[in-house]
Amino acid sequence: MSAPGRGYVSCATSNGHRVAGMDMAMMRLRREDPRVVGSFRLHRRLGAGGMGVVYLGSDRRGQRVALKVIRPDLAEDQEFRSRFAREVSAARRIRGGCTARLVAADLEADRPWFATQYVPGPSLHDKVAEEGPLSAADVAAIGAALSEGLVAVHEAGVVHRDLKPSNILLSPKGPRIIDFGIAWATGASTLTHVGTAVGSPGFLAPEQVRGAAVTPATDVFALGATLAYAAMADSPFGHGSSEVMLYRVVHEEPQLQGVPDALAPLVRACLAKDPEERPSTLQLSMRLKEIAAREAQGLSDGRPPAPRPAARPLDDRPTGRLTERYTERATRGHAPRTPAPGARGAQAPRASSPRNPSRTGGGSRTGGGRTASRPGGVRTGTGGGRRPANPRLLRQRIFVFVVVTLIVLLGIAAAQGLQG
Repeated sequence: MSAPGRGYVSCATSNGHRVAGMDMAMMRLRREDPRVVGSFRLHRRLGAGGMGVVYLGSDRRGQRVALKVIRPDLAEDQEFRSRFAREVSAARRIRGGCTARLVAADLEADRPWFATQYVPGPSLHDKVAEEGPLSAADVAAIGAALSEGLVAVHEAGVVHRDLKPSNILLSPKGPRIIDFGIAWATGASTLTHVGTAVGSPGFLAPEQVRGAAVTPATDVFALGATLAYAAMADSPFGHGSSEVMLYRVVHEEPQLQGVPDALAPLVRACLAKDPEERPSTLQLSMRLKEIAAREAQGLSDGRPPAPRPAARPLDDRPTGRLTERYTERATRGHAPRTPAPGARGAQAPRASSPRNPSRTGGGSRTGGGRTASRPGGVRTGTGGGRRPANPRLLRQRIFVFVVVTLIVLLGIAAAQGLQG
């Protein structure tokens, strides 16, 4: 099966729900496959892995299920029966919408089996492999949902221990975590045999490699590696043999150059070597929701870019602090091209109407064509020169002066008459 890394591979991984584009002959039931298991009729294979085969089945009501049947050669192995029983027990205890709901199970059958709700949609691994890295908003949204799902998993006292892109299905209702085949109670050891860690290299936490007790922080490490894969379309610990990958997980820092800046610090925190330094699933959920909302808003703002001002003046000139620059540029740029007297006068308004009229008197002492670009709305004549001082205003001032003088003289004369 196609999955990042090696080790234990899910029976119900990406191939199990990736129907479109695949050769249907590969999905048909084989001669050795059962046709009926319990009360379910089997239709085709969804995938196969280290523990058994997963089939698409349905009950009498037409409800579709993903039904996992343990391999015949492992049915007699007590260790594998125990692992299978743990998966069923974990599925029964977990309450939440981020996992596939358990429908039925028979652990005492010759070939133990259990059926969960069928989740349509590709795995995260297949989606990235086919479409490339996901956007920061999509990675954050998927991560937030998975973090919330892990909260429910950990509240049930279960640690998944093998969270990876191929164990995450992208359903129309959101991502779903599948395959609790190696799930274990919180605090249990990760070693099945001496020196052998169970899980997928590249997504195993350092404490799993060392054989230390697993905790919810173990799944946080795997989630960080999964989000890095979704953002880069590559493992943060590269590629290589199981031994090389496990060494890098324990001793080397993850490579996150392709992870968006908005996500990189949080992903790096998830991949801390010390479990105590990793964020909790609840903290992750809240932080990733914030990032998803901000990134989604940024995308919506960028298509198309909305103009910053609510409304611009009808003449489409800049306002505020840019007005001075615009006025100086207009004055310098248009002055040498000012038409001669008698030319078109329609260009005069182009340089008019700066907001500060007090700055418009600078060019008023120039003669000739300079007046055509003089701001402030002063009327320009067709003869070219500027008018002298307003004679009407001058006459008004002289009249006021004469009247005031006569009143003063009359007042003095009246005062002298009263004294006489």
